[in-house]
Amino acid sequence: MVNENTMKIIEFKMEGEFPDLLTFKNGQAVKTAEDWQNKKAEMQKDVIDLQFGTKPPAPEFLEVYPTYLGGSPATYLIKTGKKDAPVCFSMSVFMAQNQKAPVVITGDACFKYMYDKEYINTFLDAGIHLVCFNRTELAPDIAQYNVNSLSEDFAVRDIAQKIYDDTIAKGNCGGQLKNAYPEYSFGAIGAWAWGYSRCVDALTLLGIADMDFITFTGHSRGGKACALAGALDERASIVNPNASCSGGYGSYRVKIKAEVNGVIKESEPLSNQFYNFPAWLGEGMRKFVDNESEIPFDSHHLKAMVAPRTLFVSESADDIMANPVGSYLTTEKAGKVFELLNVKENLIWYFRRGPHYQTVEDVTQLVNVIRHKKYGEPLNDKFFKIPFNKSKLV
Repeated sequence: MVNENTMKIIEFKMEGEFPDLLTFKNGQAVKTAEDWQNKKAEMQKDVIDLQFGTKPPAPEFLEVYPTYLGGSPATYLIKTGKKDAPVCFSMSVFMAQNQKAPVVITGDACFKYMYDKEYINTFLDAGIHLVCFNRTELAPDIAQYNVNSLSEDFAVRDIAQKIYDDTIAKGNCGGQLKNAYPEYSFGAIGAWAWGYSRCVDALTLLGIADMDFITFTGHSRGGKACALAGALDERASIVNPNASCSGGYGSYRVKIKAEVNGVIKESEPLSNQFYNFPAWLGEGMRKFVDNESEIPFDSHHLKAMVAPRTLFVSESADDIMANPVGSYLTTEKAGKVFELLNVKENLIWYFRRGPHYQTVEDVTQLVNVIRHKKYGEPLNDKFFKIPFNKSKLV
C-alpha cells in the first residue's frame, strides 16, 4: 500500500496557476447547482472543443445485429451514424448471471489485458456485465512510435509510414467516423469517446443491463477517451479513466521528474501528444506546446464535468509518465465542485504500485466502487492514500 514516502520526486514544476473552476468568464462566482450547469455549458468551447475538436453529433439512427449468441462473450454489430454514410463496429458483452446487472463499458478491446480471464472474471464474479468495443474500428490509433516498432520488415513499415503520413497530411484522425463526419474537427479521442455513447444506445435497445449503473472505464489513451465520454454522456453514473496521462487526467501545467526503481522518469508533456500522436487531440491545442501556462483549463475541468455523478480516478504511483502528482492536484481542485454540489462522497481516487497498465487490482477497486454505490458495500482501505509528501511540492 502506498504512503507519503512511496514516490521519490526529483523535480516539481508548475507552469502558471490552475484556472479557477468556480468563476465565470465575466468574473462572477459559481455559487449554485444551476450556476454549475451554466458553467459547464460555458466550458464546452474551451475544455471540449479546443482540447478534442468539435464532436460528432448523436447519430441519425442506430441498429444492433447479433453476430454470435452461442457463448461468452455475445457479440453484436452496431450500425449507426448517418443513413447515407453508416458507421459499423462490433460490441462484445460478457454477461454476469444477473440479467439486469450493472455494466462496465470499455473501448479497449484492442489491448491485450482485455483477453485476460482473471481481468474479465473480476467483473463477472461480482455480478457486473463487461461490455467492450475496439475503438480503433472508429478511428485508427495512429502513432509514430507504432510505425517505428511495427515490424522489422521494411516493406511493411514503409506502407505503415505512408498511411501515417497521408492521414496526418489531411489534418485529421482518419477512419470511418471522420469519413462520415468530415465537417467536424474531432481527433481520434473524440471518435473513440463517441463509441462509448453508442454502446449505451445499443444496451438500451437490447435491454440486458441495469441502465442506472453504467460505468465507463479505459486505460491510457483509452482513458482519455473514457474521460471525454464521461464528461459528455451523463448516462454514465460512474466514470473511471485509468492512468490517462496528458490529454486525460494528468495535468498540463504540473511537470515532474521522479525516481522509480533507480530510473529517473518524467511526466508526459503536451509536446509528446503532437510529436507521437498528432491525430489524438484537437488541432487548436498545438499552439500551447511549450506554452502550457496559457491553456485556459486543466484536467480538473474535465474531471469536474462528471459532477454530481461518481468520478473514480485510478493511478499508479510508479507511473511517472501518467503524472500521478498532477492527477492528484487536479483531482483535489475538481473536489471544489463536488463540495459545491454536496456530493463529496462521489469523488473517489486511489494509487497503487506498479507499471502503466490497467491491472486486476485496478478493476478490483473499480468493482468495489460500483458495489459501494449500488449496494452500499464499504470501500476498502486502499483508497485515499497519497503517495508523496504534499508539503515538499515547492
